Amino acid sequence: MELVRVTEAAALSSAAWTGKGLKNEADDAATEAMRRLFDTIPMTGTVVIGEGEIDEAPMLYIGEKLGMGSGPELDIAVDPLEGTTTVAEGTAGAMTVLAAADKGNLLHAPDMYMAKIAAGPDCRGVIDIDKSVEDNIRAVAKAKNKNISDVTVTIIKRERSSEIIEQVRALGARIVMFENGDVGAAINTCFDWTGIDILMGIGGAPEGVIAAAGIKALEGDFQGRLLPRNDKEHARCLEMGVDPEKKLELSDLVSGDDAIFAATAVTDGELMKGVQYKSWFAETSSVVMRAKSGTVRFINSRHSLKKKPNMVMDK
Repeated sequence: MELVRVTEAAALSSAAWTGKGLKNEADDAATEAMRRLFDTIPMTGTVVIGEGEIDEAPMLYIGEKLGMGSGPELDIAVDPLEGTTTVAEGTAGAMTVLAAADKGNLLHAPDMYMAKIAAGPDCRGVIDIDKSVEDNIRAVAKAKNKNISDVTVTIIKRERSSEIIEQVRALGARIVMFENGDVGAAINTCFDWTGIDILMGIGGAPEGVIAAAGIKALEGDFQGRLLPRNDKEHARCLEMGVDPEKKLELSDLVSGDDAIFAATAVTDGELMKGVQYKSWFAETSSVVMRAKSGTVRFINSRHSLKKKPNMVMDK
């Protein structure tokens, strides 16, 4: 429950920039608040996948130490603001997210692209990133006892998704596209009320690791493969002990029997309502999941703006 305070702080700080067209400012606000709150938690944490390398990010970079320096040793994966453009434009689906697990249990990899496929509990062991789009959709349809035309695939709206989109349409399945934020899109496959059956496409590796932690708690399935764009990224994978050609199973991304996923909505999404400002307080909606127990908690919180002046600033 301590970790949700971190995502709440980041959401409260970044939500002040909603719709103002300033994505960098929104991201900076979330990152600074998240970094500040981490140091109030009794843990010895290390960012294993996050905002980039030490020379690319001022904070929450790969290898950075977090926490009070006491308590459990944890791996941390962070995305202080999933959907910077979403917040800047004031559209739906932005959230602040993180994952934590015992030291050595989260994938330690560079910040780069990752091919991904995800599905809910009834499709566990059914999807395979090495198989074709058609094979995976047919497998999901069979597992869910659906017609192919009733299977809904969620795909990020990018030029790089065009081939997948064409194949899904040719097969006759349904598509729900999203503009930004594939952590939320992947998690949606595990909640029936979202109507999403499977996620396919290419997104960020940090988001992949974080989503995998949540999906592990929800007993769904997730696979990925790192996609280095040049020799430098390829070499960095090998330097960090990751084979970029390897199919990453859920157990490769999040090993061990436990992991914690925490997220707080910044703008409204499928699972949670975004930050709402009232006269003297703000309301947040969060979700916390733990793999070991399988517990999923949706948390609605009220925050006094007078007592938390550093989290919410009048911009």
